[in-house]
Amino acid sequence: MRILLVNPNTTSSMTTKAGEAARTVAGPATDILAVNPDFGPPSIEGYYDEVFSIPGLIGEIRKYPDVDAIVIACFDDTGLDAARCATSAPVIGIGEAGFHTASLIAGKFSVVTTLSRSIPAIEHNLVRYGLASRCSGVRAAEVPVLDLEIPGSNASERISEEIRRAIAEDRAEAIVLGCAGMADLAKRLSDQHGVPVIDGVTAAVKLAEGLVGLGLKTSGLGGYAPPRVKQFRGQFDVFSPE
Repeated sequence: MRILLVNPNTTSSMTTKAGEAARTVAGPATDILAVNPDFGPPSIEGYYDEVFSIPGLIGEIRKYPDVDAIVIACFDDTGLDAARCATSAPVIGIGEAGFHTASLIAGKFSVVTTLSRSIPAIEHNLVRYGLASRCSGVRAAEVPVLDLEIPGSNASERISEEIRRAIAEDRAEAIVLGCAGMADLAKRLSDQHGVPVIDGVTAAVKLAEGLVGLGLKTSGLGGYAPPRVKQFRGQFDVFSPE
């Protein structure tokens, strides 16, 4: 089984981290291919960045038409719907994977993300996935995404403090980490706080393996139908549906 893990931003160190986390849980017969585009924003922090990361995401998916499943390694589930139109392979966003996994092991969960500007998109997705009532709060540690890649930064401590507050103030029974760049922190934070701390990257990989094992693919009816053939203009010509 081959799973394509696409980091929609251009920071390769974050891609490497997510790929390593994915491989720690992948089955022995699963090959993880971790990639990122070479154009677009270096991090995705809000709606503006998100829009400019989607062409690169779709471009990477189109390079690998024979993979069995795809994981989008951005917690906002950037470009998820478009990606499902671009391939029949199952596509899972790490945000939805984290939410659904938490809902299976806890009555209430909180999300701890990077910056406050990311909270509206996460809350929107929780409503969309029907899990808003299960989430006791979305908190921001006010850590820029790229700070997670700086050795010796205090990002981990700030995330840990928000987890402590979520447990004490939100009565969270589990925590979902709201960024792919936090993938390496889950186990240590879970041990530290005594609650399940879920990393969406690893959750998405196991869900992807399950869907492939069940022989399931994305439905080609309705909104996820393949795009109609037409010629795009200008710099987007290369993305024209065929």
